[in-house]
Amino acid sequence: MDDVAGAQVQASYEGTGALLLGRRTYDIFAAYWPHQTDAFADLFNAVPKYVASRGTPDLSWAGSTQLGPDLATAVREVRDRHAVTKVVGSLDLVQTLLREQLFDELHLWLHPITLGQGKKVFADGTVPSTLRLLEPPVAAPTGSVLLSYGLVGGAPATGDMTAG
Repeated sequence: MDDVAGAQVQASYEGTGALLLGRRTYDIFAAYWPHQTDAFADLFNAVPKYVASRGTPDLSWAGSTQLGPDLATAVREVRDRHAVTKVVGSLDLVQTLLREQLFDELHLWLHPITLGQGKKVFADGTVPSTLRLLEPPVAAPTGSVLLSYGLVGGAPATGDMTAG
């Protein structure tokens, strides 16, 4: 990660009050962040972590709590408790949040690589939503771009391409 992208990541986490994570992302983070000593680790280790999982995750990382089975209600409660809640990775969770429109902002990183197959961010069931660009994107020297959008609400207006 270059300095521009690093500064963007750092800025995007300022004021974070809680992390909302899927179980796989939580397991990866819980194995890594408690053993790090930088400012980013200090943030991740200090804030409450809420884990969306159907199973029984190991919640030994300090400040970790499993969300209840009604995910939409649990996420609303977390959002009521914490002014700024961030979701990192956790694509299955992100898809649920998109479907339920339980997000205010959407930050998408575009990197100049192709990996082949993978999960779709906007999978079947995503509710059509109108978004607005929050700030002009700035490309990092590596070509990575952070795209930040806010949820406007309502169905997007689209054109009609049918011949009349």
